[in-house]
Order: sequence, then structure tokens, then C-alpha cells
Amino acid sequence: MTNSRRDFLKKTTIISAGTILGNTLFANNDSKKMVFVNPDDSIIKKRKPDTPYNLADLPYGYDALEPYIDKQTMEIHYGKHHRGYVTNLNLAIEKLDAELKGKALTFDAIFTNINKLPEAVRNNGGGHYNHQLFWGLMKPNVAPNVPIGKLNDALILKFGSLEIFKQQFADASLKRFGSGWCWLVINKSGDLEIGSTPNQDNPLMCLKGKGLKGKPVLALDVWEHAYYLKNQNRRLDYINNWWNVVNWEAAEQLFTDATSAKK
Repeated sequence: MTNSRRDFLKKTTIISAGTILGNTLFANNDSKKMVFVNPDDSIIKKRKPDTPYNLADLPYGYDALEPYIDKQTMEIHYGKHHRGYVTNLNLAIEKLDAELKGKALTFDAIFTNINKLPEAVRNNGGGHYNHQLFWGLMKPNVAPNVPIGKLNDALILKFGSLEIFKQQFADASLKRFGSGWCWLVINKSGDLEIGSTPNQDNPLMCLKGKGLKGKPVLALDVWEHAYYLKNQNRRLDYINNWWNVVNWEAAEQLFTDATSAKK
């Protein structure tokens, strides 16, 4: 096959499926629904039939979020870091006894029983879920990239303006010491709340103590591996760039699902 023919096939091959977002993300570990795949990409592999969790295909190309998030970061972040969480989660589950293994076969079960499960399940289960959510909450930039629908109304009602919301979200992201995540959630009172979690924890985990609790609407990875290649230590630059690729349609769906469940 000629190089031009091979390049043509690379550019034109897209496998269509549904979206990763919605209720299935919270209760189902089957992530067949992500949509973009390069057929000769060695990073992408199918799930082994005997493993409960798998690495889904990205819903866009590695360079699709340029210039805001660079291709090399996406390749490493998805293909190395996220893949590592999936691999290590499956290994950790395999080591559990039968009773605990039954409590670690869905995200919902892991997060509900988080205090009864080993740290390896907590760290890698959180890492897998958080990243799967993160990929779906981004999309290639199409201006104007702004909140829509009921979420937009709720943000303005809660924070006064979109600019104030973004500033408070950025402040929370910058104040997360070391590695972790920043979130916009619907809390137990049904209100929007901004907060952060350390490492690969998330607001769905039933952890002892205070901490941020709620159903995610937005999630931002503030581990250095998410931005260091392009932005070095300038986390604020990364945050400002990220707003350009937020998938507000997906956030609106998560917001609608979360608020509907409160009624």
C-alpha cells in the first residue's frame, strides 16, 4: 500500500458509537461508547474478556484539542497514565477475596464501599473513572464555547456571572496542593458547589470525614502530567486554555441528570 493511500485511510477511518456520558457512566463499567479510533494505533487495545474494566477509545483524535491541549500530552496522558490506572485496577480486583470482589465490579459499588476496599482499588478505580469522565467533558473547540441551557442559568443564579464562576473554579484548582482534581458538583442539598479532591479521589466516594460530596458536572485534572509538557509549572495557563475545550453539552446532561434525581 502506498504512503498516500495509507495516510488517506488514517484520516478517514472513524468508528461511530454513542457517548460515554449519561447514567451508564456512573453505574456501568462497560465503556464501549467512545468513538474515535485510528485503526493502526498500537496504544488502543480491546478489553480482554476476563477483565472487568477496559480503556475506552478517545472520542476524538490526540491532536483535536490543539492548540489548547497538545497532542503529545494527550498521547501520554491517555495512553500511559489512564491505561496504567485501568491495568492496575484490574490487577487489584483480581487479588480481592470473593466477597470484596463483588463490591468492586462497578464504579458505583467501588465508591459506595470505598472504605472497605484496598487503597489500590481506591486509587486506580478513582483514576479510571475520573479520566473517563474528563475525556468526555472535553471536545474540539467550536466558538462560542459557553454554558448552555439550565446549567447556564444555574451558574449565573449561583455565582452571579460566568466570569465569577470561572474565577472561583480557577482559584479552587490553583489551591489544590500537589496533585488532584477540581470539580463542579451538585451537592446533597441540590446546590452547585465548587471544590477539589486529592490524588484520584472524587466526590462520589463515600469517604469518612467532610470532603467534597456530590454528583460531578465538571471535572478538571490538575495533576502536573495533565499540563506540564505545554505549560510547565503554569497551572493557571492550563486552566485558562481548558475553558476553550469544555464540552458544555455533556456538562448540561450531567447537570440535568443530577438535578432530576433530586426531585
